[in-house]
Amino acid sequence: MAEITASLVKELRQKTGAGMMDCKKALTETGGVIDDAVDWLRKNGLAAAAKKAGRVAAEGLVGISIDGTAGAIVEVNSETDFVARNEDFQGFVSGVADIARAVDGDEDALKAADFPGAGRTVADQATALIGKIGENVVLRRSAGLTVENGVIASYIHNAAAPGLGKIGVLVALSSAGDQATLAAFGKQVAMHIAAARPEAVTRESVDASLLDRERAVLADQARESGKPEEIVEKMVEGRLRKYYQDIVLNEQTFVIDNETKVADATAAAAKEAGAAIEITGFLRFELGEGVEKKESNFAAEVAAAQSGS
Repeated sequence: MAEITASLVKELRQKTGAGMMDCKKALTETGGVIDDAVDWLRKNGLAAAAKKAGRVAAEGLVGISIDGTAGAIVEVNSETDFVARNEDFQGFVSGVADIARAVDGDEDALKAADFPGAGRTVADQATALIGKIGENVVLRRSAGLTVENGVIASYIHNAAAPGLGKIGVLVALSSAGDQATLAAFGKQVAMHIAAARPEAVTRESVDASLLDRERAVLADQARESGKPEEIVEKMVEGRLRKYYQDIVLNEQTFVIDNETKVADATAAAAKEAGAAIEITGFLRFELGEGVEKKESNFAAEVAAAQSGS
C-alpha cells in the first residue's frame, strides 16, 4: 500500500474539496490510489460537497450552550430554511455550540476540535454534512461569555428546538445574589437585548471609532445651522446623549415595562436578589446579518428564458 503522505492528502483535497480527515480515510481505504479515493468520496457523498461549498448560505440557525457560569453562541448557515429544520443539521449546530463553550468561543479551536462520535474535526464534519443534506453548510462565527460569580442567561427568538433559533442572546450578570432571581432577570435582559440591539453595556465601553464617527456626523449636521462653533459643540453633546440612549444597554428603556431604564431595572432586581448586580457583557447573534443574499426575481427569470436571453 502506498504511504499516505501529507502531499497525497492535499492533492485529494484539491481534487474533491472534501475535508482533510475524510481524504485521509479515503486514501487509507483505497490503498493510496487517488482515482479510487475520489470514487470512494463520491460514493460517500463527500466529494459533492466541493461544488456546493461556494453557494451563498444565509439561512440556518443560531445555537446557544450554557454550563454554569460559561456560555457560547454560534451561527451555522445553510442555503434554505428547510434544511434548518433538518434533525441532522440541528444536531450539528447543538454539538458545535457545546464545543464552542468548551473552547470559549475561539473559532480556530472550534473548527479544529473533534466532533463527538464522528471521527472528524468540526470543520470536516461540516463538509460531510454538505454531502449528506445537499446544501452548503458554513460555520460562520462563534463567541464565548463567562462570569466569575453570577449567571449566564440566554434567550432564543423564533426557536426551532431548545437552544436553537433565528436570534440568540447571552448575557452575563455578575452577582452574589439569589441565583433564581438572577436567572429570571437575566432572561428578561436577554429578551431586551434581542429586541433593542444595544452595542455596549455602558458609555465607557462604546467603541471609540463608532463614537468618533457619530460625533463627526453630528458636528457636520449642527454646522449646517450656521451657529457659532461653541454652540455647535453644545448641540453635539446634547445629541450624543440621545445617541447613548439608543445604543447603550444601561441607558435604554427596558422593553419589559417600556418605561424603566435598564440600569434602574437592574438596581431593582439587585434589591430582590439581595446583592448588587452588574451586567458585565452580552452577545447577540442574528441569523444572516451582514450576509449578502442573492436576490432573484422568478417572473423575470421565466420571461428571460422564454425570450432566449
